[in-house]
Amino acid sequence: MNRCSWDKMVPQSPVTRMTRSSRTRHSDPAETQDAGRGPGSYGKRRRKQTDSALAQDLRHMSESRRGSLPTSKGKLSKSSGGLLQAGQSSGSRSASSPRGALASVARLVKLGRCQNVVVVAGAGISTASGIPDFRTPGTGLYANLEKYDVPYPEAIFNIDYFSNNPQPFFSLAKALYPGSHRPNYIHYFVRMLHHKGLLLRMYTQNIDGLEKLCGIPDDKLVEAHGGFATAACHLCYTVFPAEEAKRAIMNDSIPVCTFCAATVKPDVVFFGEDLPQKYFLHTADFPKADLLIVMGTSLQIEPFASLVNTVRSTVPRLLLNRHAVGPFEKAPPRRGDRMELGDLEVSVRRFAEMLGWNDEIEELMRSQETQAQM
Repeated sequence: MNRCSWDKMVPQSPVTRMTRSSRTRHSDPAETQDAGRGPGSYGKRRRKQTDSALAQDLRHMSESRRGSLPTSKGKLSKSSGGLLQAGQSSGSRSASSPRGALASVARLVKLGRCQNVVVVAGAGISTASGIPDFRTPGTGLYANLEKYDVPYPEAIFNIDYFSNNPQPFFSLAKALYPGSHRPNYIHYFVRMLHHKGLLLRMYTQNIDGLEKLCGIPDDKLVEAHGGFATAACHLCYTVFPAEEAKRAIMNDSIPVCTFCAATVKPDVVFFGEDLPQKYFLHTADFPKADLLIVMGTSLQIEPFASLVNTVRSTVPRLLLNRHAVGPFEKAPPRRGDRMELGDLEVSVRRFAEMLGWNDEIEELMRSQETQAQM
């Protein structure tokens, strides 16, 4: 989980490891019911129509570029602007203008083709808020852990290591607790997707809480790696007051369970722990999606990383990131795959401008931040 995000720490098969205690702490009856509801006969007919419309539109965009743009068969073409553009489904790639990827997806949104947008996000969306990600060489969290005296970087989020030595995590948690940072333009872009009625769900690896601070509703947000809003004993799972745990951590003390005297920790998911029940909404959300936006993540931590492969094959997938990651590194791409590589905030602003949303997002930011200062 990058920075406060957990671009890193989830078990391989959480479905088989969901315990009674984790269900008690994380389950939401309404959400669980929604997750288990299939598309039904209407949903199947609707999906077929959506597939057809998107496939035709994507085919039209590919054909319109083919006659005027040079191709590099079997390779990725990278423009001077840092764009990697997906080409034909046959495996050839077509070069394009630096804004080709964003323009093609913006066109789909404007045409009303994307009514169920799923966003997958990692630590990179919060670096503009002053929170480091995990893996950037030199500046990432993992590159600056010497002061925490851990045997290897990931140990600080390993539940077995925490059981024996919780202090390194608590020292780090003081810097990660929500409240010290504010949402940035990227968070408000996702909020605008919700405002426009297009956001089906946002799946975030982050634990910084900035998605909630910018106003994304709880029912539209899945914090796949937990967060600081709740706390419990790491051994017996007895619920512990979150504010009391925070006070202890901020005062360099270790919160202790009143039932078994084991160490209490915020409900941040560590390596070796179960995912929140809400995470399993993905079984309904991703098959329903008609646009997937992936941004600010290395897609290295399973099972979160594999979610991007569970949308239908005709659904456009837009990667906004510094580097190509996961399935976007591979050739041939899906026909609908698009990538805009470079500074994430710059890319998101450009995308918002193409959609005609920039002024609304700026006004939303001013309004929200003014209220926060009152």
